Amino acid sequence: MKNTLLGSLYLSLAASIWGGMYVVVKHVVDFVPPLELVWIRYVIAILSLLFIGVVTKQSWRIEKRDLLLIFFIGLIGNTISIITQEVGTMLSTAQMGAIITSTTPAFIVLFARIILKEKITFKKAISIILATIGVSIIVGNANIDSSLQLGGVSLLIAALTWALMSVLIKRVPRNYSQIVVTFYTTLVAIVLLTPFTVTRLPELDFQALMHPSIWGGLLYLGVISTACAFLLWNRGLQMLNASSGGLFFFFQPIVGAFLGWLLLGEQIGLSFWIGTILIFIGVLLVIREE
Repeated sequence: MKNTLLGSLYLSLAASIWGGMYVVVKHVVDFVPPLELVWIRYVIAILSLLFIGVVTKQSWRIEKRDLLLIFFIGLIGNTISIITQEVGTMLSTAQMGAIITSTTPAFIVLFARIILKEKITFKKAISIILATIGVSIIVGNANIDSSLQLGGVSLLIAALTWALMSVLIKRVPRNYSQIVVTFYTTLVAIVLLTPFTVTRLPELDFQALMHPSIWGGLLYLGVISTACAFLLWNRGLQMLNASSGGLFFFFQPIVGAFLGWLLLGEQIGLSFWIGTILIFIGVLLVIREE
C-alpha cells in the first residue's frame, strides 16, 4: 500500500507539472519554434540529470540487451511524442492541449493489454470510464474551434506515442536507476533532433530569449517538466500497473484547463468542476484497487 500511495503521488505530481506545461509552452512557443524548443529543453534537462547523477553517484551502465529498448523509448516518447505535443499546443489552445493528450490513459490500457498482458478489471474499466466522462464534460466547456483540427491531430499522435512509451517503460529492468534511464532516453532525443535543429538555432531572436518570462519558461520546461517530471513519471510507473498508472494522466486537463483560465483568460465553468470530481473519483478507485 505504501508503494501504491508513493507511486500515485509521483504520477500525480508529474501529470500536474505537465498540465502546467501547456500554459508555459503556449507563451514560449511564440518566440521559440517547436523543434528548437524541444531541443533546448532537452539540453537543459540532460545537464540537470547529469548533475544529479554525478552527485548521487549513479551507475551509468546499461546492458547491451536493453539498449534497443532504451532507444525506442527515447525515439517514441522523448522525440515523436514531445514534438507533436509542442506543435499541437502551438496550433491549439492550452485547454485543448491538456484535454486531447489526456486520452493517453485509454491508450495505455490498450497497449498494456497487448504488450504486458495486463488484465482490465471491472474497477479499472469503471475508473477509466468515469475519468473519460469527466474529461468529456470539460471538453464540452473548452469551446474547441474546428479550425484547430490540425493541432488536434498532432496532439492525438502525441497521446498515442506517449501511451506506448509509458508501457515500454515497464519493460526496463528495475535495477536501473530512473535518473540514468531518463538521461539516456533524453540523450537519444538530443542526438536525433540535433541535425534538424543546429542550423536553425542562429535564427532565434536571442534578445527576446533574454526576457525573464522566456528564459524562466525554458528553465521550467527543461528542469521541472522534463528532468523532474520524467523521473517522477517513470518511477511512479514502476510502482503501479501501467494501465492503473496511466489514469493519473487525467490530472493534466485539470491543471491545464485551470491555469489556462487563470493565466490565459480561457473560459471554464461548472462543467470543469463536475469533470474534475469525476476524474478524482476514477483515480481514487484505482488507488483502492491497487
